[in-house]
Amino acid sequence: MSQIAEAALRRGKDRYSIEVADASLTYRTVQIDDLTPTGLQLARAAGVKPPDDAVVLQVGADGALDLVEPEKPVDLRHQDGRFVIVASDRLYFFKLSGDRFEWPCRVVTGGLIRKLGAVSPDMAIYLEKADRPDRRIDDHDLVDLDPEGTESFIARKAVWKLNVHGVVIDVAASTITVRDAMEQAGFDTAKPWHMFFKVVGQPKQPVELDTGLDLDTPGIEKLRLTPKNVDNGEAPPAPHREFALLDVDTAYLDRLGLRWETIVEADRRWLLIHGYRVPAGYTKTQVRLALEIPPAYPGAAIYGFYAYPPLALTSGCEIPNTQLRGTLLGVEFHGWSRYRGPSAPWDAATDNVVTQLGLVEAALAKEVGE
Repeated sequence: MSQIAEAALRRGKDRYSIEVADASLTYRTVQIDDLTPTGLQLARAAGVKPPDDAVVLQVGADGALDLVEPEKPVDLRHQDGRFVIVASDRLYFFKLSGDRFEWPCRVVTGGLIRKLGAVSPDMAIYLEKADRPDRRIDDHDLVDLDPEGTESFIARKAVWKLNVHGVVIDVAASTITVRDAMEQAGFDTAKPWHMFFKVVGQPKQPVELDTGLDLDTPGIEKLRLTPKNVDNGEAPPAPHREFALLDVDTAYLDRLGLRWETIVEADRRWLLIHGYRVPAGYTKTQVRLALEIPPAYPGAAIYGFYAYPPLALTSGCEIPNTQLRGTLLGVEFHGWSRYRGPSAPWDAATDNVVTQLGLVEAALAKEVGE
């Protein structure tokens, strides 16, 4: 007898016990006395009564489900011994990321879809809709497979949304601090705020900048912000203008509609732009963007740019050459080393903050493949 045949026999011997799951995908061990049982014999061994009413699905190593007909034998000497066996008179179908699954129950939960499709915890499952936004299906959500047509699901990187006082941000994790949420939404955390986390049906909950928000909480309405000095008529502080830029810079920055300031700290001159939006593909949608303006500007070139909070890609890939650091208003900005090539060096006659912001835009887009 060959070695392969002996291995097969040992594997077959192990198959005198199989794993059987019910509609909740909870497995139990079931003993059998035949290494080539039919679908009907498997249903009988699983205790389904009457066994003729059972749907028997064999679970492949890749998670695929194959229907085992009542009279069809399964060779357990060579095949996997995991089954879903449920009393049912029909099968339902759905698709997950293009793969077709059979399921013996009318209703399926998000958790079951995740198990059947081996979807990792960092991925979210969405029910695709042709004429409406896709519906996110959490593990406890139920989906009725009975309506006409095949339900189609897709798994993609999980994104949570949070309304920060009217600005909806995308968050790549299920928790976020109040500080990060405000900065991502473009609010200045250096200002004094009354901050409340509002959940539907619950009293508003006061929070601090370092409070972590659980975005899995059902019924989240928004993070509500109120300036602390709003009641005494105190006007918001005027933006810093500690050194002058070129007229063309000022006109351009004003047209952006963003709050911008010029600040001198530790003998370094900064242009700071609040709420600067970055393209999709980053874990933040907005940052505070800073350009270090040399004293001899525009005769001297502006190099690179800085961002706070630090930018990261949703893909998890590392962004090269972001080792520069600069401290401004008490927080550390991460700088991107992005220089002009020898074919287009800085030209004091034509280059300025406007053209440098064009370089910033191009550098941010390049990292996300735009």
